[in-house]
This record gives sequence, structure tokens and C-alpha cells, in this order.
Amino acid sequence: MAKLKLTKTAQKAQMDDLKRFNRFLPTLQLKKQQLQMELRHSQALLDENTAAFQRLRTHLRQWTALLGDAGIVDLICSHVKIDTIDTAENNIAGVTVPVFNKVVFELKTPDLFSTDYYVPGAIAAVCELVSLVEAGKVLQVQYELLYKELRTTTQRVNLFEKVKIPECKENIRKIAIYLGDQDTSAVARSKIAKNKNQQQDAADTASSKGQVVA
Repeated sequence: MAKLKLTKTAQKAQMDDLKRFNRFLPTLQLKKQQLQMELRHSQALLDENTAAFQRLRTHLRQWTALLGDAGIVDLICSHVKIDTIDTAENNIAGVTVPVFNKVVFELKTPDLFSTDYYVPGAIAAVCELVSLVEAGKVLQVQYELLYKELRTTTQRVNLFEKVKIPECKENIRKIAIYLGDQDTSAVARSKIAKNKNQQQDAADTASSKGQVVA
């Protein structure tokens, strides 16, 4: 850490820094509040996604009971294939995050004459389940990005509030005390010098008068 210079130039620099920190701090605090709100919203969406996934899994048990685990796997492999996962980007509180749109499937339409009546419903449910899984992945990334930004912003707020601003105020106080002491010393030295000059002038005057009398 550089040694503090006790000069008027250093004092002005510290005062300028203090003004800058005080100007930036409210913006950081507002961003922190926005991120906290968005993080709570993101957590709510994650919880909602998890709940929907669990409900659908419970609903799918009827087909598991009919087809068995192996039958469900065969059904997915033969009729459902992911083509693309459609996502976009959005800016939330200054953070660029992915947004889930939909899963595009390549679906093989089952032969209604050779398959059981429940197969189309099972395929639709499986597609919905896969969509929930992919949406959950994107929501998790959103949450992690927002959490990371909140942590960084909180660190900056704490740095300004607990370190930089108090440090500037203390430096300004130290410089002001030193400069005040220097001014006081200068005044005292000036008075001493003035008194000496007056005494010297008096002595010179007295000497001159003595010479005249002689």
C-alpha cells in the first residue's frame, strides 16, 4: 500500500475519490436490490419447474405400469427424438442469461391400428417431460449467473461501504490535521520571527540613539 502523502494535492485527490465512490455506491446498491429480487424470482421458477416435473412423473406412472420401464425406453427411442433446443438471450439486471423457448422434436407418429390407445398420450407426456428437463437446465444456468453477479456486486458494495469510503474519510481527516498543524506552526514561526525583528529594530534604534548622544 502506497504511503499517504500529507499534501493539499493528495487531499484533493482523496476528496475526488470520495465523491466518486459516493456517486457510484447508490447505483451498486440499486443493482444489488434488483439482483436479489431477480434471484428470488429465478428460484421460484426453478421450484415451479421441479414441482411440474414431479407431477408429470407421477402422471407417467400409469404408462410405466402398462409398458414397464423397458417399454417406456423403447417408446422414447422409437417415437421421440430431440431435433433442437430453442433458446434465446435476455438481459436481467445487467446480466445476459439464456432463456428457454421450446424443444423441437422429431416425432414418429405411431400406427393407430397396430399400437395401443394410450401410446399417443404417453408420447405427448414424454415430450412434455423432456421439455421440463431442458427448461430446468436453462433456469439453473440463469440462477447461477444471477447468483454470481449478485455475489460480485455485493462484494463491490461492501468494498465501497466498508473500505474505500471510510479509508478516504480517514485520509482526508489525517491530511487536514497535518495541514492544520503546519498552518499553526507557520503562524507561530511567523510571530516569533516578527517579534525577533521588532526586538532587533528596537535594539538598532536604541544603538543609533546612543551613538547620536555620544
